[in-house]
Order: sequence, then structure tokens, then C-alpha cells
Amino acid sequence: MGILAAAADERVADVRFDEDRLIVDLMDGRTIAVPLAWYPRLFEATPAQRAHWEKIGAGYGIHWPDIDEDLSTEGLLRGAPAPRVKAA
Repeated sequence: MGILAAAADERVADVRFDEDRLIVDLMDGRTIAVPLAWYPRLFEATPAQRAHWEKIGAGYGIHWPDIDEDLSTEGLLRGAPAPRVKAA
């Protein structure tokens, strides 16, 4: 007997924040929550800057124009923090 599974839809449905986390709801009903500290630009951003986001890449990415930050649902699902910038 086979198992029927709904097709995964990793496009962004909604984005929100709590005190410590970035929370992304996907079109297929899943929710990704990751530490806000993983993304320094978002961590340092004001609540208004965080709230001003848009979908990019056919819905598979998120862009915050006020802080020039882009994240993909693929990276979020892999648990990939932002690359560390080395001090000069």
C-alpha cells in the first residue's frame, strides 16, 4: 500500500519575527523558525525594516530592500546562517 503525500511547495506565504527568531510560513503549511542572530543585518534592523519584505525568485526567496538582505527558502530549510564577514 502506497503513501500519498502532498507535493512540497517551498514558496513563501508569510514572514514574521518574534524576539529571537525569523519565522517563515511556506505555501505547503510548513513553518521554518531560525535564530535571528544568524542574520546580522536582520538582527540589527528596526522592526519597521524587518516588516518591509517582498517575495523574490518566484516566491522562493525573501528580500528586505531597506537593509539589502536576501534569503532563500532552500537556505532556510538547510539551516544555513549568513556567511561570516572577516574583519579587515
